Amino acid sequence: MTSTSTPPGLARFNDLTEAAARAALHETCASTAWADRLLAARPYATPEDLYAASDAALAELTGADLDEAMAGHPPIGRPRPGDPASAREQRGMAGASEALKARMLELNLAYQDRFGHVFLICATGLSAEQMRDAVEERIGNAPEKEREIVRTELGKINRIRLARLVEEDA
Repeated sequence: MTSTSTPPGLARFNDLTEAAARAALHETCASTAWADRLLAARPYATPEDLYAASDAALAELTGADLDEAMAGHPPIGRPRPGDPASAREQRGMAGASEALKARMLELNLAYQDRFGHVFLICATGLSAEQMRDAVEERIGNAPEKEREIVRTELGKINRIRLARLVEEDA
């Protein structure tokens, strides 16, 4: 049972069945190991407790777990049809010129060839030009460095999505 001081959205998340909570977490992050760790720590007293648990779980993900998490993200510039989260997060690409969209496609493919996974960035609030500049800068990284950047970016995305999950009023 949750306390009366727990925010309503978080109380609702705490009270979900395991299957419903797993589904909600999967919408946040596609890593099964990450979701398992967050489920095991329920209930959460505060949103900050949930975010801290998310950060700790993310830090423990193996390379395979990170691959699973990244597989849940569409390439920048191509949000999944019917996925409001990816469309909202990639809003900065919506008004990009056709030339810039074509350049992002080219960069996404080059990045994926180099690293074996999608270019992952917390795109919320970024312009198309900022996303292009980031992929152009990061494509030259050593794979180990890029992996840690990806882990950091995934953490930012997870926090934004968890906040949306637990701050909803209904």
